[in-house]
Amino acid sequence: MKYSIPVILNLLLVAGYVNAQNSKPIYTSKVYTVYPDRVVQGTYIAKAISATQLQSNYQSPANLNKSPVVDFKFSINGKDNEMPSGNDHHFNCLARSSETPVIKFGESYVDKKATPPASYLQPSTSFKIRVDMRVVLNAFKINGFYTCFNGEKIYKDDFKGVFVAGNTAPMIWDFNNIHNRPELELKDPDGDGIYETTLILNKPEDANSTASSWKLSSAISAFPQYHSDYPLSDAIYNLSLEEMQKAVEPDSTFRTGKEWSGVWTRDISYSIILSMAVLQPKVAMYSLMRKVKNGRIIQDTGTGGAYPVSSDRMIWAVAAWEVYKVTGDKEWLEKAYAIIKKSTADDVLNVYDKQTGLVRGESSFLDWREETYPKWMQPADIYESECLGTSVVHYQVNKVLAAMAGLLNDKTAAAIYDQQSNTIKRGLNSLWVPAKGYYGQYLYGREYKMLSPRSEALGEALAVLFDAADAGKQQSVISNTPVNEFGIPCIYPQIPDILPYHNNAVWPFVETYWAMASAKAGNEESVMRAISAIYRPAALWLTNKENFVASDGDFAGTQINSSNMLWSLSGNIALVYKVLFGIHYNENSLQFKPFVPKALAGKRFLDRFKYREALLNISMSGYGNQIKSISLDGKTIFGGIVPASLKGEHMVNIILANNELTGKTNLQPAYTTPGTPVVTCTRGKLSWLKTEGAARYRIIKNGRLITITKILNYQVNINEYSEYQVIAVDAKGVGSFASEPVQVIPASAAQLIEAETLADKSGLVYQGFTGKGFVEISGTTNTTLNIPVKIDMDGIYAIDFRYANGNGPINTENKCAIRTLGVDQEFAGTVVFPQRGKGEWSNWGYSNMVKVKLTKGKHQVSLQLKNANENMNGEINQAMIDYLRIIRLTVH
Repeated sequence: MKYSIPVILNLLLVAGYVNAQNSKPIYTSKVYTVYPDRVVQGTYIAKAISATQLQSNYQSPANLNKSPVVDFKFSINGKDNEMPSGNDHHFNCLARSSETPVIKFGESYVDKKATPPASYLQPSTSFKIRVDMRVVLNAFKINGFYTCFNGEKIYKDDFKGVFVAGNTAPMIWDFNNIHNRPELELKDPDGDGIYETTLILNKPEDANSTASSWKLSSAISAFPQYHSDYPLSDAIYNLSLEEMQKAVEPDSTFRTGKEWSGVWTRDISYSIILSMAVLQPKVAMYSLMRKVKNGRIIQDTGTGGAYPVSSDRMIWAVAAWEVYKVTGDKEWLEKAYAIIKKSTADDVLNVYDKQTGLVRGESSFLDWREETYPKWMQPADIYESECLGTSVVHYQVNKVLAAMAGLLNDKTAAAIYDQQSNTIKRGLNSLWVPAKGYYGQYLYGREYKMLSPRSEALGEALAVLFDAADAGKQQSVISNTPVNEFGIPCIYPQIPDILPYHNNAVWPFVETYWAMASAKAGNEESVMRAISAIYRPAALWLTNKENFVASDGDFAGTQINSSNMLWSLSGNIALVYKVLFGIHYNENSLQFKPFVPKALAGKRFLDRFKYREALLNISMSGYGNQIKSISLDGKTIFGGIVPASLKGEHMVNIILANNELTGKTNLQPAYTTPGTPVVTCTRGKLSWLKTEGAARYRIIKNGRLITITKILNYQVNINEYSEYQVIAVDAKGVGSFASEPVQVIPASAAQLIEAETLADKSGLVYQGFTGKGFVEISGTTNTTLNIPVKIDMDGIYAIDFRYANGNGPINTENKCAIRTLGVDQEFAGTVVFPQRGKGEWSNWGYSNMVKVKLTKGKHQVSLQLKNANENMNGEINQAMIDYLRIIRLTVH
C-alpha cells in the first residue's frame, strides 16, 4: 500500500510516550486537572492505559448519602397548579416504611419531625403519599370547575387525574412528563376523595453508575485513524468512533442515544455539521430525508404542538449543505435545495418578523419551556418571542440557500436569500447587550417586548461561527460570555427552583460548538477550557453523555440523560477534525485552518481521511493557528487548500508557526437570579409579594423601565392601554425574568366579536366559553372565517383570539393549529393556536397578538387556512374559537 512505511513510522513515533511528559498538566482548574493521559477530579481518576483502553473510578455523588427529606407537590393533569412556585410539601422519610398524613390539596405540609444528624434515606424505602382532593371534587360538583391558586380554571370534564412531582426518584420535577410515569399517579379506589400512591425510594437499581473500564471491541479501521502525543485524546477519539457505530440503526439512520431511538431533526443536523457528514455521509442523507414530509422539513414534536412555536427545524438546511460540501453530490444538492426553499417560504410567512428582522419561536434545542423561559410564558408567548439561537440558524439557512441558488444558476433567488440573511443579521443587533459584550437570550413579552439579558451558549457560538456577528463582536462574545468551572452553561445566570436539564447544565455538543467558535475568534484560553470540559466527562464516565450539571459537573443530577449520545460523540470527534486540524469544507475544496493550543503542542497524525475521491494521510507538528508550511506529497500548497478534483492516496504535512496566542474567558461561579414576581392589578394598583433575595424592583411599562422601587405596589394610569411588568433585582443588580405583562385595557379601547355570530356554533359539549357558544376551525370546517369590523378612530390595534386546543399536551406532539390573518385582503400575520392540554377542551387561553394599523370605518378581517399553515401533523389542524378581540394600542 502506498505510504504504508510512513504510516508505520508515525505509529512508532507516537508509541514512544514519555512518562515525564504525562506528568505535566495540560489544563488545570479549581475542580479538575487534565493531563496528557488522564483526568483527575478530587479522588476520581480516569486514565488512558493506551489509545484503545480507558479506566475510571468515578462514582456519582448523587448515589452517596441521600437525604431523607423528600420535597414534593401534587398536580392536576400533570401541571404545576397546586401552589405557587417555591411552596412544596416536605416530609422526613426516616423509617424504611413511611407514610404521609392526609395532606389537603393546596395547603403546604411541613413535617415537624426532627432529622437526626447523619441520617440518610434507607435503601428501598416504601413511601405512601396521601392527598385530600375533596376541595377540588366539591368545586366540580358546585361550580363545574376548580379555580387554582393562579386563577386558572380546571373544568370537571377536563379532569384527567392527580399526580405527584418531587425531588427523589422515582419522582421528578418535570410536571410535563409525570403523566408518562404510572407510579406517579395517585388513585382513589374507594371513592372517598382521598387519593394515594406508594413509591419505592432509593432502589439499588436506580443508582446512577457508569462503567469502570472501556476497551475497544469494535473494528474502527474503516474510519480515519488519529494518533498524537496525548494518549487521553487518542483514546477518547477511538471511544467516540466506537460509539458512533452503535449510533447507526439497521435501517442506516442515526440513533439519538443509547436510551432514545428515532431520528430527531435537530439532533442529527447538529451532529452532521460537527462530524457525521465526514464519517457517515450516506447515513446522514438517509437520516435527513427521514425528516422530510410533503417536501417540507419536519419540526420535531415539541412545545405547544411543535411548529411554528418551535422553528429551529431549519438547521436541517445547514446540515444538508455540509453533506454537499463534503461529497460534492449534485443530485443531493438539487434535492436539498427544493426542500429548503419550500420550507423557508413557509417560514417567511409564519415566523419571520419584518419589523425586527428576527425570527419567532423557541430557542434552538432549548425545548423544555420552564428550563429557559419564565413559567408564565404559554406556548403562544414562546412563539411570539424572538431568540438568538433560532434567528442565527435562519440567518445561516438563507446564506446556504443563496450559495445553493448560485450553484444552480438561480440568480434571482440568490439575491432574495442574501437580502433575507442581511435583514436577520441587522435584526440581531437588537439582541446585543453592550454592557456585557455578548448577545442576550431573546425578546419576550406581549405587544411590547424586552430583552432577556441572559447569555445563551449555543446561540452565541453559532453567531460567531456563521459570521452573524462581525469580527469585533466575535472577539467580544468569546471573551465575555460567562463560563463555569465545568464548562459553558446553556444559559447564564440560572433560573431558581428549576432542576438541571438546560437550566444549570452543560451539554458537550454545545461545548464543541463553543470550542470551534473560540478557535475562529483566536482565543486560546477559551479553546483549551472547552476541550478540557469535553474530555473530562467522556474520560470519567467512559461514554459520551448528553449533559451534566453545570454547578457540580455530575451526570446524575439532570432531569434525563443518556450515554452514547450522537451529538456528544460527534462533538468529540469534531475537536480533532475541525479544531485541532481545522478542516473546513468549501464548495469545491477542503481547507486547513488548524488551531492547536500551546498546551497541546507536538506531533499528531490523521491517517486515511477521506475527501471525495481522495484519501489523505495528514501529519502536523507544532502549535498555534498559523501555518508555517504545508505540503501535498512534498509540494507546497497555498492557503491550506486541497482541491475537490484530487484523487487517490496522498500525504499532507503541516508545520505550524508556533505563534503565541492570547485571549481571556469570563469565568463565573454558578449564580441564580431571584424568582419571577407574580403581579396583579386591582383598581389601578399593581401589587406583588416580596421575592426572596430581591433588594428592589424595576417597573416596566410597554417594554421600558419607568422607575425602581423597594415597595411592593405601584399605581398606574387605567385610562390608556399599557402593559406593566416587574423585575426583582438582587443586591448585586442581577434581575429576575420580567413578570407576566399586566394589560391595562380601558373599556373603550377593546371590542369582542363572538365567534358564533360569524359561523355556526359547534355542537361539541365543552365549557368555559363566553357568549352563546364557540366555533370549530379545522382542515375541513370553517377554513375561512370572515369577520366584519368597525373601527371608531385611526390607530394601531392588536388582534387576538380566545381559543381552546385539547389535541395534545402543552409540551409535545405536533397539532398546533395555524392560520393566516388577513385585513382587507392583505396579509397581516400568522395566528397560532398551540395545544393547551390533552383532552382539555375547556381550557381556554389567548393566541398570539397580531399588530395592525386600522383607519376609522369598516374593515374585513379574515382567518384562513392556507398552504403555508400546514402543521407538522398534516391531518389535525384544529382549534375552537370563542371570540376575536381587538385592542386599540395607540391613536393616530
